[in-house]
Amino acid sequence: MGRPENPDWERATCILEQRIRGRFIDAVDFLIADDENRPPAERRFGFTVLAVDCFLIETLEAFRQGLTDTRSKSKELCVSVLLKRNAFKEFFVSEKLATRFYYEFRCGLAHNAQVFGSGRIWSVGPLLTLDGDRITVNRTAFQHALVREFQEYLTDLRDPANEALRENLRTKMNFIGEGKFLE
Repeated sequence: MGRPENPDWERATCILEQRIRGRFIDAVDFLIADDENRPPAERRFGFTVLAVDCFLIETLEAFRQGLTDTRSKSKELCVSVLLKRNAFKEFFVSEKLATRFYYEFRCGLAHNAQVFGSGRIWSVGPLLTLDGDRITVNRTAFQHALVREFQEYLTDLRDPANEALRENLRTKMNFIGEGKFLE
């Protein structure tokens, strides 16, 4: 096991950052930037942006927890992030609301390429708006919140006091085939 003060932790954190940015964040940022040139009513990439972000939420939480298998855990991971992580918890103020987001948005997009219920994806306004029974999610604000959450995770990994978090990263990276990660 790599020691907490091992200088390779900075390298390890950079590897993770490049992996997540290259596979998720940069692509979503590109779509959002391309859409920003259009009037809000003509923006096109909301479903794609939010679908990728939902996958990233689960991915990051699996890294945080050191999970090598997330089958049958996606609801738990998604709801946990929305309720507990700083970037989201002010918007998702109840387990009922976070669970509803999971089913209507995450599951709707992942399994049927649509939002279930009366939910709507938009590109302006606050991250989350409740209007009667309708949830509106601002995909741009959601992406910005997720990036802030990711940056917070990277900061936590850079702190040698977070040994368990680092061990969880090592477990996940070894599982996905990055060799003997910081052994």
